[in-house]
Amino acid sequence: MSAPEPANSPPVLGQRLCFTLYATSRAITGAYRPLLDPLGLTYPQYLVLVALGEHGTMSVKDFVAVLQSDYGTVTPLIKRLEANGLLKRERRADDERVVQIVLTPEGLALHQHLSSVPPAIGEAVGLEPDEIATVQQLVRRLTANVNRHNNAIAAQRTA
Repeated sequence: MSAPEPANSPPVLGQRLCFTLYATSRAITGAYRPLLDPLGLTYPQYLVLVALGEHGTMSVKDFVAVLQSDYGTVTPLIKRLEANGLLKRERRADDERVVQIVLTPEGLALHQHLSSVPPAIGEAVGLEPDEIATVQQLVRRLTANVNRHNNAIAAQRTA
């Protein structure tokens, strides 16, 4: 039998929100692996195909915003999918400074195969639709709060 922790001691790893979110993210991403491996996709590549399938042609700048990521993460994904013939980059005719990305016919065909992924993940998650909606609402609020906090700290540092 272990001794109880003092009242002001920090929580153990498993009680920390950051660890819970990390472990959940890894578990969910792991559930995608057996669904995506046969298609030759990683989870980040899957997100690219889903986003382009939903939004159509997008500028890289808009794409980075949709994925809530950064250019350093997104650019290699785009290059890899382009090399695999699933998307193409092109400069906008009216403004050559803007690079757009669009799914190729092969990418569109693969996107169609991805419709079986969400139901399989839903089964793996094992929550009712209203529970999933509640979790998403809370995690989105958490993300917005942390981003707002981080932006405020960054603004203080540059002031």
